[in-house]
Amino acid sequence: MYARAKAYEGRAAAVEGVGKDLVNEPMIRHWCEAMGDTNPAYVGADAIAPPTMLQAWTMGGLSGHGGRSKVHDELLGLLDAAGYTSVVATDCEQEYLRPLRPGDKITFDSLIESVSERKTTKLGTGYFVTTRMEVRAGGEPAGTHRFRILKYMPAVRRGGGTGGAAASGAVAAGSTAGVADSAEAAAGTGKAGAAGFQAEGSAAAAAGSKAAAATVAVAPVAPVASKASVAPAAGADATAAPPRRPRPVVNRDNAGFWEGVSRHRLLIQRCDGCKTLRFPWLPGCNACGCLEWDTVEAGGEGTVYSYVVMHHPPFPAFDPPYAVGLIELAEGVRMISNVVGVPHDRVRIGMPVRLEFERVDEELELPVFRAVEGSGG
Repeated sequence: MYARAKAYEGRAAAVEGVGKDLVNEPMIRHWCEAMGDTNPAYVGADAIAPPTMLQAWTMGGLSGHGGRSKVHDELLGLLDAAGYTSVVATDCEQEYLRPLRPGDKITFDSLIESVSERKTTKLGTGYFVTTRMEVRAGGEPAGTHRFRILKYMPAVRRGGGTGGAAASGAVAAGSTAGVADSAEAAAGTGKAGAAGFQAEGSAAAAAGSKAAAATVAVAPVAPVASKASVAPAAGADATAAPPRRPRPVVNRDNAGFWEGVSRHRLLIQRCDGCKTLRFPWLPGCNACGCLEWDTVEAGGEGTVYSYVVMHHPPFPAFDPPYAVGLIELAEGVRMISNVVGVPHDRVRIGMPVRLEFERVDEELELPVFRAVEGSGG
């Protein structure tokens, strides 16, 4: 299998792809508002695009791109047929060669750069597939985007469950649950995942940076009252433990947040330089670039700024439909969490909520937000 998959290395996944839109100010503004990035380099007459938007200008959206080849799909189909049916994005790397400015026309080529030997991770056994995209602006090299996924066969846990949040070919596009043992699976992805995870990347990379990587922090989101969403197969052990919730990724950048959660404290980072509060946790300040920070404890009051109700796809240990809210805390920062204490179809924008901590299992406790009594409807 490795030899067959490796034969795809160097084959083109897209040739002379064209971005659907020119680099433009509205998209830059939306990105900066979503990321909370107030860097003055991204506004005004001489504005540039945040470097970490590099991939955004190449995305095809729901309708896709006409210039993409079928090579990438063929490789994934080959691995699917061999039983490696699950997918998890593990990391991305970006190199910036020149700033992108409004009006730039984006073109790109991409190829399958590498397929690893078979690796065993906590999620399961499989192959890391890395795609490299060369991005041009006005015909000039603008940057490189590498994206790595793990195509794996879910590990069988004691009790009959399988590891990981994605199965049967479903793509958990932002989930980094169950950190892989291999160093090749360093956690980090900049997209929201259907498995109930959201990652936000720092868009404060210096303009014209020769090489930099987006930094991400991950906050878990999942229904509190979880149960297996798939009935056990005929003959299965009815006493088997239900599938476990995916584990959050804890790293050196966000370990303090999770240590606070273990003590029932919701900690927000505060920049030592400009005193700006930030969430999720990041190694540096988006507003002024300062790397020094301390923390303040959230009082626990907030409101639902926005929300979605998850219906599909179903995953083990998740019981749709359930509400995932973007909660605006009284301190002014926002975070992703579950809204509990009210039916999913009664959640409303502006609904007042209050922080509490929900123990999911013997190892995992999560911050969630309960609707204030009398606020539903």
